[in-house]
Amino acid sequence: MNRKTVISSVIVLYFIIGFEILIMISPFAGLFFSAFTPFLLVLTKYTATRWLCAFYLPHMVVPPDNFLKFVRVMGSVLFVSGIIIFIICALQVYTNKFLKKGTALKGLYSIIRHPQYVGLISAGIGLSILWPRFLTIVLWLIMIVLYYFLSKDEERRMLSQHPDSYKDYMEKTGMFLPKIIERQIAPSSIIGKSVLFVFIAVFTISSVFYLRFYTIRHLPLWTSLNFTVFTLMPDDTQKVENRMNEVLLMPEIKAQLKDNTMYLVYFIPVDYIMQGLIADTGEQWRLYHRHMTFSRFFDWVIHPFSHLEGHCSMDMNKGDAMDMTEGVVRRLIFIDIYGSSIKTPYDLFSINAQRIPQFMADVDIHNLKIIDIKNLSQDTGWGKLPTPSF
Repeated sequence: MNRKTVISSVIVLYFIIGFEILIMISPFAGLFFSAFTPFLLVLTKYTATRWLCAFYLPHMVVPPDNFLKFVRVMGSVLFVSGIIIFIICALQVYTNKFLKKGTALKGLYSIIRHPQYVGLISAGIGLSILWPRFLTIVLWLIMIVLYYFLSKDEERRMLSQHPDSYKDYMEKTGMFLPKIIERQIAPSSIIGKSVLFVFIAVFTISSVFYLRFYTIRHLPLWTSLNFTVFTLMPDDTQKVENRMNEVLLMPEIKAQLKDNTMYLVYFIPVDYIMQGLIADTGEQWRLYHRHMTFSRFFDWVIHPFSHLEGHCSMDMNKGDAMDMTEGVVRRLIFIDIYGSSIKTPYDLFSINAQRIPQFMADVDIHNLKIIDIKNLSQDTGWGKLPTPSF
């Protein structure tokens, strides 16, 4: 196996892992996660690598401010535009080969030498925002290096096949940026390029850690004693403020609670479509059973918040639907949080905190009536796979 094949295989692996969300909602989820979950579980065993499995941007909650909404929208823009650039460049390259027109030097290729890789790098950034697991952004950094080596290998081959014309072309165009910009910021020596990559890596990792910190500090949380309630829907904040103390005093719920335990409570609509990421609340919320992979995926990319704001959208069977005629019913999922460094409500979302689902209660919030209550397994709808917490 030559070096190019190895590099290409690693890049394909990146996009497979980056498209984890697409596979999670597909009928092939079980097959994929039978191989992928053990890998993530190994990472979570060690403090030095546990952060790679965590998420750094909102995924289950509507972004709580305009800055985070802008970041999320840019994820879709970068992903879609990057894929479009790559497809256009690929069509140009293979059309030239089919028509025997020689090397592609027009269009985007007249500005930079490797626009197809720039497109994939852009799509990679977008994908890292769409599915913001730290592992995805680290693999994106590795992908940048691999694209550089692939580009150098291609240029060596082109120089050997077209020594004069391709050398002139290289002098007029930049590698990944227009020549006039590349001259200003891109070092020519190996040491300089290594330093530049280290700077990019440090800046990227620092930025995503900051985004995680920023996200957690802006989550809509309600706290009282050892309870922190997380409202996923903006309209539910006032309901929690007005009713949560009384809900926690309901005998059916008090009977389930343990003393000296920190609880994170998810306050969600009964039909919240991604509740399987929080806990295994029922087979109907394991989205890979729904066989709506591509429609969900495209909706997730093109309409960034509709899968969060819209409910009752799963074509539920009559037996799955909750009778809402009695009042405003909300599902409360109680998560037991363990961790030695939990001192504030924000620490409940710490990378090192252990999260164990305990029970769920469907409550008529207005009439303070329990509709249903049941214990939960210690897994999510995807088993032991590390899932987003916000």
